[in-house]
Amino acid sequence: MDKHFSINAKPYEFTFSLEKTALVIIDMQRDFLYPGGFGEQLGNDVSTTNGIIPAVKKVLETAREQGIFVIHTREGHRTDLSDVPPSKQRRGGNIGEQGPMGRILVRGEYGHDIVDELQPVRGEVVLDKPGKGAFYQTDLDIILKNKQIETLLVAGVTTHVCVQTTIREANDRGYECLMLEDCCAAFDPKDHEDSIRMINQQGGIFGWTGRSEDLLAGLSREA
Repeated sequence: MDKHFSINAKPYEFTFSLEKTALVIIDMQRDFLYPGGFGEQLGNDVSTTNGIIPAVKKVLETAREQGIFVIHTREGHRTDLSDVPPSKQRRGGNIGEQGPMGRILVRGEYGHDIVDELQPVRGEVVLDKPGKGAFYQTDLDIILKNKQIETLLVAGVTTHVCVQTTIREANDRGYECLMLEDCCAAFDPKDHEDSIRMINQQGGIFGWTGRSEDLLAGLSREA
């Protein structure tokens, strides 16, 4: 029997069906989160991004226990860089060049992979995407429709770029999204806070935002 849950969220209570929900963890990659990686090379303070790892891990572990479908995404490109638009290359921070964790934003490199604490397990989807949004040039929409998914719980980095872009893409495709505020981060905390407001304003124009503790509390009781 399908289980339904309701949790506290903004702008109002968020209700979802367990069997029709997926947890989407966006770009929790070594290069964006670990000291010495690509993100830090660009002059960013990665303590804001790697600081969410414990909260994301707790949600991931609970999702596995509850049987929620899990998807991990990684931003990166083909080894020959043939899928990198010239405009992104100009502004992308040396994509393809050698960095401390391998070639920057290239699939298969150590820095491109997901952090050790959140490594996928068998049965979880790992989706490689060339752009900011998880739907762009990927089979994410097909995967979700095949699994009859209607609702996305969204975590990851960075809030104002890949997370927000994915939620906007999902909204246009008819999915309901809950962004987990404490499971997302931006290098600049203001960008993070602004993104929260952009998503839940005007009655939830793009979706809901909420805290992981409310999600976990909601999952512990059946509605």
